[in-house]
Amino acid sequence: MPVLICGSIAYDTIMVFPERFRDHILADKTHMINVSFMVPELHRNFGGTAGNIAYTLRGIGGHPLPMATVGADFDDYAQRLDRLGIARDYILPLSDHWTAQAYITTDLDDNQITAFHPGAMSEGHRQSVPVDAGITMGTVSPDGYQAMLDHSRQFHEAGIPHIFDPGQGLPMFSGEELREMAARASWLTVNSYEWEMFKNKTGWTLDDALANLADGLIVTLGGEGSALHTQDGKTHIPAVKPEKIVDPTGCGDAYRAGLLYGLGHSWSPADACRLGAVLGAIKIAYSGPQNHPVSMDAAAEMFEQAFGKPLPQG
Repeated sequence: MPVLICGSIAYDTIMVFPERFRDHILADKTHMINVSFMVPELHRNFGGTAGNIAYTLRGIGGHPLPMATVGADFDDYAQRLDRLGIARDYILPLSDHWTAQAYITTDLDDNQITAFHPGAMSEGHRQSVPVDAGITMGTVSPDGYQAMLDHSRQFHEAGIPHIFDPGQGLPMFSGEELREMAARASWLTVNSYEWEMFKNKTGWTLDDALANLADGLIVTLGGEGSALHTQDGKTHIPAVKPEKIVDPTGCGDAYRAGLLYGLGHSWSPADACRLGAVLGAIKIAYSGPQNHPVSMDAAAEMFEQAFGKPLPQG
């Protein structure tokens, strides 16, 4: 069951500053700031929403097809996707751009300073949702502005059910644009902060969202689990206890991989969310968005332990 994952592919460079930013930034001089941080610890991770979702979805036996635009420095990432068995049919390299990349510096208080270069991601609209590839489901995840608008419309016109997952791209859009993209989607997935922003920008209430979405709304709540809203009411999906808490980066993408797998295999929406919760718990025990070991056997065992029933079949 091929799943088209429209979103970003990026390199994440994470640096650790072993002190506190506040001790090096003068509050009364921020208008003329000029500081340098020595960062002896540096990690370069493969990231981006499309890459992250595809990584976990492939790990549990799914058939992800990431659709993204990348730059001249994509070779390392391409080799990784090949090793993982993730198809590159809908990844477009552009030799005159860099692949999107984030540079994140974290201090001892977990404060972060981030610089993000969108690079080739800004050209994501050069690709279109294929209508003849047997795609059964898709997602519109954070990507270039025009790409998200176009892919939302193309999924709808092709009659392909999809998730609208605006994430960090949400602030780019007007209330009218968000209403239009949500109304084309089967599901809207957001975290609790994004849901408040979505409501403020669109003027929608929960009832408005449910009246316009084909299937429903999922709001992730971090350590409090997630909330599934459909016309049948609200279902609270508890968080799954992780082995340890190391790094939340990419947990939302791991959750969405489980959601896509479950919905694509005609599970109940609640069980699809439960699989998402399991995969998020597996991911949080590892640093980086694509460094966690993932398999359906491990997910099934954790699912049964957490929810007292076996993983659905099919």
